[in-house]
Amino acid sequence: MQIYNTLTRRKETFTPIESGKVRMYVCGMTVYDYCHLGHARVMVAFDVITRYLRARGYDVNYVRNITDIDDKILKRADDNGETIATLTERMIDAMHEDEGRLGVQRPDAEPRATQHLDEIVTMIETLIDKDYAYAAANGDVYYRVRRFDGYGKLNNRDLDDMRSGARVDVDEHKEDPLDFVLWKAAKPSEASWSSPWGEGRPGWHIECSAMSTCCLGETFDIHGGGPDLTFPHHENEIAQSEAATGKPYVNTWMHAGAVRVNHEKMSKSLDNFFTIRDVLEHHDAEVVRYLLVSSHYRSPINYAPDSLADARKSLERFYNALEGLALDDMEAPSGEVDARFDARFTAAMDDDFNTAEAVSVLFELARELNRAKQEAPVQAPALAAELKRLGGVLGLLQQAPAAFLKGAGGELPLSEEAIEARIVARGEAKKARDFATADAIRDELAALGIVLKDSREGTGWVFEAPGE
Repeated sequence: MQIYNTLTRRKETFTPIESGKVRMYVCGMTVYDYCHLGHARVMVAFDVITRYLRARGYDVNYVRNITDIDDKILKRADDNGETIATLTERMIDAMHEDEGRLGVQRPDAEPRATQHLDEIVTMIETLIDKDYAYAAANGDVYYRVRRFDGYGKLNNRDLDDMRSGARVDVDEHKEDPLDFVLWKAAKPSEASWSSPWGEGRPGWHIECSAMSTCCLGETFDIHGGGPDLTFPHHENEIAQSEAATGKPYVNTWMHAGAVRVNHEKMSKSLDNFFTIRDVLEHHDAEVVRYLLVSSHYRSPINYAPDSLADARKSLERFYNALEGLALDDMEAPSGEVDARFDARFTAAMDDDFNTAEAVSVLFELARELNRAKQEAPVQAPALAAELKRLGGVLGLLQQAPAAFLKGAGGELPLSEEAIEARIVARGEAKKARDFATADAIRDELAALGIVLKDSREGTGWVFEAPGE
């Protein structure tokens, strides 16, 4: 298995520290507001990575933290007139609801900064003892960036270049403008926690260093996050952790690609900022997940009406292939099916989790299934079971086909009652041998994307987006 390592800027053969086991940490959400599409990208990307590693037989310990101490949290709670705990619990519940709708499985652990203050303080004390940090007169504690020889290695940056490109820092309490805060002294009447340096709260970067090493050890296999975290957050994590422990922090660094909206950066100032729940009010959750999965996790994704429409059409092709088969009663895939499709799917995913190539294997499998349904029905159940199984590794194709095809993600042009009424009217017209009216009803529905399927048991229907 090859994984692209942000630290070395190349693909590397993945060899876990402990054979058969993977320890992975992903930077999670700062819970002051609802999760947005960028969060969804990270959630889904590392959900797929975890699913696949487990499908390959690895025992995965997946940790994704929750930042519940932060300036934005304090300000939002104050603006809302609610306690910090009330705000963060409400946002954590909403996060779990959003990820559940997207088919994202819960991490094995979700440590919160408020639960690890002792470990945070201990790590800061260690950094002070080793002369990597210093307590300033104002009650803040800072990390000495120039004291750590490897600073900048994740982002391939030179300290002098960073210094020359930095804004002038007016904080006279820092020894160097590049130094960053480990502990922030509390302002009057501000929520705070006790420490050897007075009342205050931890800096964001130290929280992840303490939580990750507490949960996974001083060195672990994979650290992941969004594209905006490589600098300074992950760079600072490396500096803190390796200075404190004297050991390599992480073997493989992974970063998901950005989400763009209509080819522009997602930003509140551009009025193109969407929360997950905003999106799921109007689009089927699996359609959104497919859009996120169908591109390589490191590639940027464009969120736009056309891309969502294409995602829906793709899923319809899969579900139409599965439709009409008794999926719950399917037999296990045959060896022949495994050899043809499983090996190619595995090869794609072993190549840095190349979901785009893996999805192309699913399309070939769906075409083979459609052919078998017409020409070799005895082979169809095994092919369908394989399609459903491999789709499941990506968190896709686990709905009943009829439910997905009829549901249309809230996009049906007619209500189900209206469709059924037209089917009844068509049946009555056929009984009266008024075939012109029956055909007109079929054509009317077909123009709306509602395809009728006659059988001895009656007439069913599926929704296929017009223009497919």
